[in-house]
Amino acid sequence: MAASVREFYKEKNVLVTGGTGFMGKVLIEKLLYSIPDIGHVYVLMRPKRGKSIKQRLEEMFRLPLFDRIRKERPAIFKKVKPLQGDVLFDNFGLSDTDIDNLSKQISVLFHFAATLKLEAPLKDNVDMNTCGTLRTVNIAKRLKNLLAFIHLSTAFCYPDYKILDEKMHAPPVKPEDVMRLIEWMDDKQLSLIAPSLLGPHPNSYTFSKRLAENIIEQAFEDLPTTIVRPSIVCPALSEPIAGWVDSLNGPVGVMLGAGKGVIRSMLCDGSLTAQVIPVDTAINAIIAIGMLEGTRTEKPPVIPIYNANIGHQKPTTWGEVLQIGKDYGRKYPLAWPLWYPNGDITTNETLHYFRRIFYHLVPAYTIDFLLLLLGQKRFMVRIQNRISQGLEVLQYFTMRPWIFPCQNFDNIQAILEGEERKIFNMDLTASDRVKYLEDCVEGGRIFCFKEDPNKVPYNRSYHNFLYVLDWIVKIMFWLFILSLLASWFEPVRDLFSIGEPFVKHLPFLGPAVFDKTI
Repeated sequence: MAASVREFYKEKNVLVTGGTGFMGKVLIEKLLYSIPDIGHVYVLMRPKRGKSIKQRLEEMFRLPLFDRIRKERPAIFKKVKPLQGDVLFDNFGLSDTDIDNLSKQISVLFHFAATLKLEAPLKDNVDMNTCGTLRTVNIAKRLKNLLAFIHLSTAFCYPDYKILDEKMHAPPVKPEDVMRLIEWMDDKQLSLIAPSLLGPHPNSYTFSKRLAENIIEQAFEDLPTTIVRPSIVCPALSEPIAGWVDSLNGPVGVMLGAGKGVIRSMLCDGSLTAQVIPVDTAINAIIAIGMLEGTRTEKPPVIPIYNANIGHQKPTTWGEVLQIGKDYGRKYPLAWPLWYPNGDITTNETLHYFRRIFYHLVPAYTIDFLLLLLGQKRFMVRIQNRISQGLEVLQYFTMRPWIFPCQNFDNIQAILEGEERKIFNMDLTASDRVKYLEDCVEGGRIFCFKEDPNKVPYNRSYHNFLYVLDWIVKIMFWLFILSLLASWFEPVRDLFSIGEPFVKHLPFLGPAVFDKTI
């Protein structure tokens, strides 16, 4: 029987943690726009940078993300109720009165709060992602009318399995033991034991999310918990704005960094399928899952799990993703790239190492040296170190195949009633992948770099100048290398002396060949 998402959420109140994050904002916008009869949307927020939660909420509603709501139904913003709190505190830092009020009202809880810093210390990731989940579970146990508890995880939290099915696997250590460790050990002590704790995990992020899943599974006996595991979340396909993105995490950051000429090499197997999902597709699934799990008449024997991924619907390789981005970037270049954007991917670690030295570090140190001579603040080496650190973490996910069976996720679309299959669409088999990837670059240009698309013709002129300069530098570099070889090896000099009428006029190489033969 077809099920109605809008009917389920009608006049129901929901609680959202992580509502100011990338996915959280899209969730709030979609709930307000597509389900106008929803009750209240309570959003857990904390003051930040001297701004109150009310100021932060007003600032968030001014984002282009919420344009269509401001134009069509601005009054619906009143349904969003900010709660001053933080998942880093017991009971979120809320008073017993606040929690008692919520306990009578909340029907669906979306737990999105997490730190996405893959390279963050173990303590930070566990405190936010694992302990924060336990604190959310404790709050959920006090919500008397809770119908669904949707926990946002990641599809990459089981790296020791070749096939990551929609089922649970035991963690390498007990979450309770790790949470106790971070209470009394400092960062230095934790860094010493981290490698043995992480085991097969490439970073503390996936490790902490795996522990969090175990906490959610343990709570399943008492709560209507569900786990949603999205793959790499990318800019919006169409809603509320094609290409919407507000951070440089993931593949879009690589494409934009390459477009700015600061990323020239990356370890990546271009033949592997990119396991990604647009943020609006992921949110459509999460909202629908809330309805499906909230309307169950019988508790399932095991916790429901959904792998949210569209890599199998329209397979696209990493090589195709980066080539489309590169081609579009050359037609419509970004403003003021550091160098001509002509980077590449490789699976050869030695080649990548040398590229990193000559294309990343040498230019960075050169620029910082010039800034030092001019008495300006140096920054390029610091930026390149951060880029290298980020790429090192990301490369783990682009150098091995990932297989995510998505039967539960794929079945959602057929369960929805006719009109809602479009409103909460999760089938991208007919989508235009080239247009989508181009929208991703445009979204990064507009929403992350705040560039004016109307200035692309000016960008193109500078881009053409860098193209010529790039070739000049390459030619001079190889002439210099050949001149060194000619200076050291007589057979090399003899070889080049054959072309004397031409070679003698070449910088570096000419003097190196013919000064020795005089």
